[in-house]
Amino acid sequence: MTETTRHHQELKDYFGEQIAATYDDPTSEMFQQSTVDATAAVLAELADGGRALEFAVGTGRIALPLSERGVPVHGIDLSRAMVARLREKPGGEGIGVEFGDFATTRVPGGEAAFHLAYLVFNTIGNLTTQDAQVACFANASHHLRPGGRFVIEVGVPELRKLPPGQDTILFQQGPAVWGYDVYDTATQAMSSNYVTLDGARSRFRSIPFRYVWPAELDLMARLAGMRLTHRWSDWSREPFTAQSTKHVSVWEKESR
Repeated sequence: MTETTRHHQELKDYFGEQIAATYDDPTSEMFQQSTVDATAAVLAELADGGRALEFAVGTGRIALPLSERGVPVHGIDLSRAMVARLREKPGGEGIGVEFGDFATTRVPGGEAAFHLAYLVFNTIGNLTTQDAQVACFANASHHLRPGGRFVIEVGVPELRKLPPGQDTILFQQGPAVWGYDVYDTATQAMSSNYVTLDGARSRFRSIPFRYVWPAELDLMARLAGMRLTHRWSDWSREPFTAQSTKHVSVWEKESR
């Protein structure tokens, strides 16, 4: 059995109807208009007048405003429930979508057809093996024209917050919800876990991830024939430093 076959067999949709129904949270920072505008503006510039491909297009948080800026956008996503929300929005029917794993799913006629491929908001971590993350870079390279760009937005692993013997970091706390990450520093496996109270009832949800370092991503890019051109701490293009909590990285496909 090949690694690609194993990956497909293990693939699970963690963004079904229950998550899709509440995913577009207007109180979340990722849905603030300033965040969306800054993200779409940078991606529109990097698309340089060409087509864009979004891995994990979801409900269209970025695809729709990018399309409104005149960039033709196509998407790949595993979740039909999330894409159904995209279709309900103005302009959503104009975003073509292929259903499947964004690490390996190909857009028909899409080889070397895109100026830009992008993957935002930590979604590279949804690929829970190094092999799958390497395949994602290869898939981006397949779709990009020479000189095209691949963009990833992802957090920097917060391992400096872990004292010896501890594997858990609390990232959300409120009267009715708690969120915490659990890290395995031996394997780079992690999970984001949520406990929600609804009256006398509680609900637990856990999503697995694989955290990945910037230098590791750069090596994946090199294996796929791309080189790093920019690394910022956020969409405002502030410099990436040792204190940055996330990075926006841009790799360019080299001409053969």
